[in-house]
Amino acid sequence: MRRMSTFCPGPSSRRDFLKVGFLSGLGLSLGDYFSLRAAQAATTPREDPPADSAILIFLDGGLSHLESFDPKPEAPIDYRGDLGSVRTVTGEYFGGLFPQTASIADKIAIIRTVNHSAKFHLRAKGNMLTGRDTKPEIIYPSYGSIVSHELGPRANLPAYTCIPSLLDPNLGYGYLGLAHSAFTVEGEPLHEGFKVKNLNLPSGVSPERMEKRRTLLEAVDSHTKNLETSDAVRSMDEYYDRAYALISSKSAREAFDITAEPQAIRDEYGMTAMSQRLLLSLRLVEAGARFVTVFDQGWDLHEDIKPAMEARAPGLDRGYSTLIRDLERRGLLDRTLVILATEFGRSVQINHLAGRDHWWRAFSIALAGGGIQKGIVYGKTDAHAAEIIENPVSPEDLAATILTQLGISPSKKLLSPGGRPVALTGEGSILFDILT
Repeated sequence: MRRMSTFCPGPSSRRDFLKVGFLSGLGLSLGDYFSLRAAQAATTPREDPPADSAILIFLDGGLSHLESFDPKPEAPIDYRGDLGSVRTVTGEYFGGLFPQTASIADKIAIIRTVNHSAKFHLRAKGNMLTGRDTKPEIIYPSYGSIVSHELGPRANLPAYTCIPSLLDPNLGYGYLGLAHSAFTVEGEPLHEGFKVKNLNLPSGVSPERMEKRRTLLEAVDSHTKNLETSDAVRSMDEYYDRAYALISSKSAREAFDITAEPQAIRDEYGMTAMSQRLLLSLRLVEAGARFVTVFDQGWDLHEDIKPAMEARAPGLDRGYSTLIRDLERRGLLDRTLVILATEFGRSVQINHLAGRDHWWRAFSIALAGGGIQKGIVYGKTDAHAAEIIENPVSPEDLAATILTQLGISPSKKLLSPGGRPVALTGEGSILFDILT
């Protein structure tokens, strides 16, 4: 797989024209090349962006917007459901199972008008996890991999971490190469004895011995680098360098040790799988991690939505609201962009199985921190939460906004494996109305 290449702006040189001669063999014209250079010159990342870390909480399956952030208390019972609603501190309504989130509504922003055209899970998740509509000819990278590629690691921590594991192909590195794949914890922070796999040195291997092995490997690499110049080899080199930095850093390893948190803090989040994943995400961001994805399955509720939501929503409500409060308490919220998202909503009328089916024409997400306005609701749906009345938001709009807040230009272009310039995101618009 050919690694994506970037072009730095600047005066043209003989090397530029040699590059053009090589790239023309890949179908990239002189005009394409200089257009790419011009785009790079116009898309320099902000030196001091609003956010320097992000936590993406993704609810796999499709969170019902009617039971969460866009309830319709006045709608008929077969539309609104029978889980009720609760008034937020800002005077809006949330679903009745989200009272704690309602109490921190003045710290977050709700977007009620996200929409796309994907009716089924895989493509819908591709839209929401990459900001691009999936295409068979190219595999787009996830947000975490884009952040890894553009910003790199910090404090010896992985630039991109998934908790608990890579549970969906749309969380992958796409065309960016193995070096930008997610580090996964491969376990549940809730469980007693939780340890992150492959985080410590092998039994019997001291740090000194590990350093000798690395020095030997570098010596071998120096003799073979002229023979092994493929992108895959370079990507593996980056991968191993980052892995070594992680296992050789005591402070980085400590960030993954959730038992270092006082039990009172763990109890505040709630001793559920979802809540403890969220606490671990905070620990990683606090230690310097760039992008953490918390993935939670089980929200595809085609039947018996009432008991299923009663079982699942309280853990999310408690964990999410505590995360926002805790980030604020530790002085991290202003610099951490928190995204609570899902691939689509649920059908606006209860079906014959007492559940809700897929609904992609209007659904809700929540944003907080990282330069996002507090206490606002953006967008409006009709009386049944079925159709958008004002301010539609596409996945491309979200991508443009998320990357901008992290200091990454959404229109920056890289070379695809096929040799064509590809923007990091599609034709999205930054949502300035929700920014500070």
